[in-house]
Amino acid sequence: MEKHRSSAPEPPQKRRARRRRRLVIASVTGCAVLGGVLVLLPRERDAAVPPAPGRPPAPAPGPKAQVRGTVTAGVPAALPDLAVLIGERERHLRGHPLDAPAWAVLGTAYVERARRTADPAYYPKAEKALNTSLKVGDGPSAAALEGLAALAVARRDFPAAQEWAENARELEPKRWTTHAVLLDAYSGLGDQEAVTQTLDELTKLRTGQPAVRARAAAVYRDRGWREDAAAQIADAVAGAEAPAERAAYLEQAGRLAFERGDREGALRHFQEALRTDPDQRAAQAGLGRALAALGRTGRAVEAYRTALAKAPRPEYALELGELYESMGEERQAREQYDLLRERVRRATAAGADEELVLGRFEADHGEARAAVRRLRAEWERQPGIAVADALGWALYRAGEPEEAMRYAEIATDAKHGGGVRSAEYVFHRGMIERELGHHGRAWRHIGEALRINPYFSPLQAPAAQRALAQLGEPSAEGPPVS
Repeated sequence: MEKHRSSAPEPPQKRRARRRRRLVIASVTGCAVLGGVLVLLPRERDAAVPPAPGRPPAPAPGPKAQVRGTVTAGVPAALPDLAVLIGERERHLRGHPLDAPAWAVLGTAYVERARRTADPAYYPKAEKALNTSLKVGDGPSAAALEGLAALAVARRDFPAAQEWAENARELEPKRWTTHAVLLDAYSGLGDQEAVTQTLDELTKLRTGQPAVRARAAAVYRDRGWREDAAAQIADAVAGAEAPAERAAYLEQAGRLAFERGDREGALRHFQEALRTDPDQRAAQAGLGRALAALGRTGRAVEAYRTALAKAPRPEYALELGELYESMGEERQAREQYDLLRERVRRATAAGADEELVLGRFEADHGEARAAVRRLRAEWERQPGIAVADALGWALYRAGEPEEAMRYAEIATDAKHGGGVRSAEYVFHRGMIERELGHHGRAWRHIGEALRINPYFSPLQAPAAQRALAQLGEPSAEGPPVS
């Protein structure tokens, strides 16, 4: 299968040399930041009895040990438990700064905290902790390397995520959580062959585990295998043990239901996720999405605002802004778009790559040419399917439909790797085809978008309905002529 790369793959020798250089840089960086990380750790407030000199204390049993196991086992953790773990590791490391495994756990917990709360301030803290683990340990640590890979995924830096995770896999080939992070990296890079191989390896390592089923569901969704994806995530929900884990899989099930136009099913999944774990903030935004599709716009706005208050992700601000715009509330929409820009600035300052969401925003609500410039650079660096769709749409909005068509085909044709059945992607392709005068194909694809999910966007779904009405039914002799 074709890989959408901007250049030929590197020779193995060059890739290994580049990995070694990265490890050396990480070790040097860890040396420089060790003192800085210790400064960042809060002062010890507990009057605990100090352990024997030179010997780290054994981990205390109970909730702390349980959440530590959850964080290091690739399973979603509850926010209160994460706070407990972070506090416990910070206190421990203030007295034992050479405990490399503890630094790796702390860095991984910071990554999970950043992912759950959308607080980019945790990214630099996670990076320093994980690099310190590499520095003070006896050689490279698969746990620290995997943590750096997970951090890179959270920052949407998929090339770095691939390198870190492949380094970790070389150290511990049977470490299944590393394969899970590699799936995210390869998906972000549009490397469908590597995704297939990695999922096969992951399934062999942990057959039937709920976390693996959830990963398989995400891959199947990207391939357009909606029934298989739904079955996998349903099994993951049934097999989940902790509330936070079950809620995460329910949220994923809700997204799958919404993508196929099942508003009521999506609503039930999101509501159940929030009942199971009130801190499931992605489910809160999903609730807004489902309520808006059901026409309950007042409650949808409330749900989005709650999600943004708890996890102010730029994409939630974009969705709420477009909902306001569809309601004719231009001032409120502009407020959300301003919030989006501010959140992107903060995330970028913390090392995150928000070019995709910013490019999508600029294409429809800002300067289309600027969106093209951003998304071209993003495509060159990490050519995933979502970037192909966004770049194609930005080119269309900028008046370049011929080039736009190439990326729209990549995003929607299974032969190019774009097997996902996305109403938005298919709508974008149909509109580009209409602009090119391919009215029969445009009629087919815009109609297909509305069949996949008639409620996929409060702005673009009505636009699809208008475009379809303007195209009219194709005649028996051929496509309609404008």
